[in-house]
Amino acid sequence: MSHTAPHSDTLRMSASGPTSVPVEWADPLRAASFARWLSGLDVQYGVLPTSLRPASVDASFRRYLRIDSAHGSCIIMDAPPLAEDCRAFAHVAGVMADAGIHAPRVLAWDQANGFMLLSDLGSETMMQRLVQGQAQANLGLYLQAVELLLDWQLASKPGVLPVYAEPQLLNEMELFPQWYIAQHRGVVVDASMRKTLNQSFQTIARESLAWPSVYVHQDFMPRNLMLPDAATGPMPQPLGVLDFQDAVYGPITYDIASLMRDAFISWDEDFVLDVTVRYWDRARAAGLPVGSDFGAFYRGVEWMGLQRHLRITGTFARLTLRDGKPQYLADTPRFIQYIRATAGRYRELRPLLRLVDKLEGVQDTPGYAFGRV
Repeated sequence: MSHTAPHSDTLRMSASGPTSVPVEWADPLRAASFARWLSGLDVQYGVLPTSLRPASVDASFRRYLRIDSAHGSCIIMDAPPLAEDCRAFAHVAGVMADAGIHAPRVLAWDQANGFMLLSDLGSETMMQRLVQGQAQANLGLYLQAVELLLDWQLASKPGVLPVYAEPQLLNEMELFPQWYIAQHRGVVVDASMRKTLNQSFQTIARESLAWPSVYVHQDFMPRNLMLPDAATGPMPQPLGVLDFQDAVYGPITYDIASLMRDAFISWDEDFVLDVTVRYWDRARAAGLPVGSDFGAFYRGVEWMGLQRHLRITGTFARLTLRDGKPQYLADTPRFIQYIRATAGRYRELRPLLRLVDKLEGVQDTPGYAFGRV
């Protein structure tokens, strides 16, 4: 989720302020339900219906609208209940509030129809502020993200969020053969390929789950981190965090892997190592269970990132083929590179590397492969 205006839904400006961009509804009945709900917010929140305009869409069936009110702008989540369940969002929003994390607050909620009024964290993401191709120029922003991540993990308690267990990890990786290999590439997953995938997936899941569990955002990356508005005043403000409805209780290696092996932007490994070791050092000092050996921790981050990239590669293929959102598949080469780089580094994953190389038409090249550290 990103509170920025996407594609053609750009906010038009006039001398008197923002001009409402028409909000389209495919279902007239849903449009009528929304209008009734919105009219009921006028007294308590002073919303201005004529200011309603698109804010963003994302990879799910949710979309976000921005609306002005007597107390500033707010965000409206439009999440059809047959396609999206907002209960997880509301729950995690409460968990984040209890942890002191700067996240949207749920101000009003029509649970039956899937409409939410949320506090607005602003309009600029960390992603928009990053200087492309100049890693060190972005170090300060990444260290702010690290501090936010530490606060989130330090608040962790068992029994609050769903446990990220082996069946879920394995099911997520199955998206890779189902949607990327079979549907996108049009390759039949034969018995030999299936054996390699099964063995690789089980090894990846086992390695990933060997690390202690904390709160895990699951999409902790610059597109989901919001910068404070300059209008908030001279005092430093923390980064805000969005798109947290899939949060779980899982490996501590997960969110730093999401941050540094981003779905939408790549950095040289020197920069990835620099930020990751800074995170590890601060996490260890804070008493988080990251171990005393950075080499072992970095291995864990790589293996967790590999699970995530297999999942996302399949997910983005599904978004294209099933949901008609081809823009996501453009980032697939980034994931394939992540997969090949990690699989090529560890001898247990060499069969997976050969499978992916054959799939991508890449000649197998000799390189270093490491076993357990």
